[in-house]
Amino acid sequence: MSDTLRDQLMGLGFKPAPKPERKNDGPRRDGRPQGKGGAGNGKPQHAGKGEHKPGERRAHGNGGPGKPGQQRGQGQGQGPRKPRTAEEMDLAKAYAIRAQREKEERIETERLKQEEARQRREAKVKLEELLKDKSLNAEAADIARHFPYGGKIKRIYVTAEQLKALNAGELGVVQLNGRYLLVTADVLAQSEAVFAASVALKVDPNAPAEDDPYADPQYQVPDDLVW
Repeated sequence: MSDTLRDQLMGLGFKPAPKPERKNDGPRRDGRPQGKGGAGNGKPQHAGKGEHKPGERRAHGNGGPGKPGQQRGQGQGQGPRKPRTAEEMDLAKAYAIRAQREKEERIETERLKQEEARQRREAKVKLEELLKDKSLNAEAADIARHFPYGGKIKRIYVTAEQLKALNAGELGVVQLNGRYLLVTADVLAQSEAVFAASVALKVDPNAPAEDDPYADPQYQVPDDLVW
């Protein structure tokens, strides 16, 4: 900078920059370098920001007390559970009563089903004892007498004399273990008292002829229609 420009700046109030102090970079008597950061100043060279005085508490960090507001904030948002209203309690009670009633109905239905199965087994045993040696089925029978039973068309082979007696109501047909047995009217009545479902054919001689079209011996059902 020229003296003219310097003089002009000083005239405007600028001051000259101070001269830097000279440091003594020469070795000390003990041979160690001088300076504030030297190894001989009695302070550790790598003192970090994380060091604290003995009585100083840490504001943050793992395990620290943290801010009081943070501790008090924990657990908030889960206030006391709102008590149920009378309407909600009545509704829950109604659901519980209905569930209990449905459970009892299922148990009762299963009990009745098992009881019915037990009665059927016992009735079949009694019916088998009753029909022992009372079947009138003849080996020489060659006339097919058809009749409806269980929603299907069934048949039994009889003789000419048996067919007349059967259509007159003097004989009847009982189903036992998949077989159709020809029996007297008296045995048929006893079988009905023991197990009504076993009666396969019971002819009422006073009924109109159209009520039992299969009574006509000329009426024959092809074998392929019988199942």
